[in-house]
Amino acid sequence: MASNKPVPQIDEDAEKVLGVMKILNRPPMESLTPEEGRKAFRAMREAAKQDVPDMAEVRDLEVAGPAGAIPARLYRSHAAPANESPVLVFFHGGGWVVGDLETHDIQCRHFANAGACTVVSVDYRLAPEHKFPAAADDCVAAAGWVATNAATLGVDPRKVAVGGDSAGGNLAAVVALEAAAAGAPDIKAQVLIYPAVDMRLGYDSYDRVGEGFTLTAGSMRWFRDHYLDGESRISDWRASPLLAENHAKAPPACIITAGLDPLCDEGEAYADALKRAGVDVRFNCYSGQMHGFVGATGAIRQADKAIAEIGEFLKERLSG
Repeated sequence: MASNKPVPQIDEDAEKVLGVMKILNRPPMESLTPEEGRKAFRAMREAAKQDVPDMAEVRDLEVAGPAGAIPARLYRSHAAPANESPVLVFFHGGGWVVGDLETHDIQCRHFANAGACTVVSVDYRLAPEHKFPAAADDCVAAAGWVATNAATLGVDPRKVAVGGDSAGGNLAAVVALEAAAAGAPDIKAQVLIYPAVDMRLGYDSYDRVGEGFTLTAGSMRWFRDHYLDGESRISDWRASPLLAENHAKAPPACIITAGLDPLCDEGEAYADALKRAGVDVRFNCYSGQMHGFVGATGAIRQADKAIAEIGEFLKERLSG
C-alpha cells in the first residue's frame, strides 16, 4: 500500500492554524481517556468561535434506533423547500469515540446552505462504551428512518444523500453499501470527507504525514482500538468498507481528502475502487491541507471552497 508520494507544501492558512495548535500544546488524543478526549474535542471546537450560519429551521429529533432513541438534529436552509426538500443524512467525525451534534453544528449549517437542502445530523453511539458495529447499526437505522419519515420531516425520500467526515465518512460509506445491497433506502449520493475506510492503517501516508499535523498515526490506532473489539474485526467490510467484495451498486460519490493527513491515501484508494466498479466519483485532494480542514471555516479559506464543491455535488445529484 505504499505510494512514495512527496510531502506537500502546507497551505498558508493551515500553517497558521497548526502554529496556534502548537502554541496551545494540547495533549495527544492517545494520551487521554475517551471522556477526556470528548471534552478536549468539544473545547477545541468552541474555542474557534466561528460565525454561525443562519437557518430557516433547526430542531432536535429522536430517531428510532436498534438500541433505543438516537439524538439527531435537522437543519433546513432558507434555499430549501419547506416540503420535499433534498436531504443529507450526516454522520460526524471523531474516530467513533469523540464528537457529537455540537462539534459539527456549524459544518452541518454550511452543508445545508451550500446544497440548498436539509441536513439531518445523527448522534450515533460512541465507543468504547458501544463497540463496533453499534455506530454503523445506528447510522443504517437513521438513514432508513429519515426516508420512512420523510413527509413528517418535510424531505423527499427520492432525494436522499449520506455523508460524513473522517469516522463519519467511514459510516456514510457503510450505509451507502448496505442500502445498495438491501435496495432501500434509495441513496442517491454519498459525500465522504477524508474518510477512514481501511482499518489496516497500512498506507504510506501513515508514515509520510503521520506525525506533526492535526491527526496522527498514533491517534488513529487509539481510535481504532477503542472502536473495534478485536483484530478479527479489521477485515470486516462494515469496519473497512474499502474491503467490501462489491462496490458496483454504491451511489455516486464526492470524496475529499487532505494531503497532510494519514487518511489521504486510503481515501484515494476508495475513490479508485469505486471508479473500477463503475461508480461515478468526484475526487479532490486538497494537497496542502490537514485532517479536519473543512470544519475550519473562518480560518482556512479552502474550507469554503470544499464546502462549495460539496454543495454543487449535492445539487447535481439531488435535483429533478
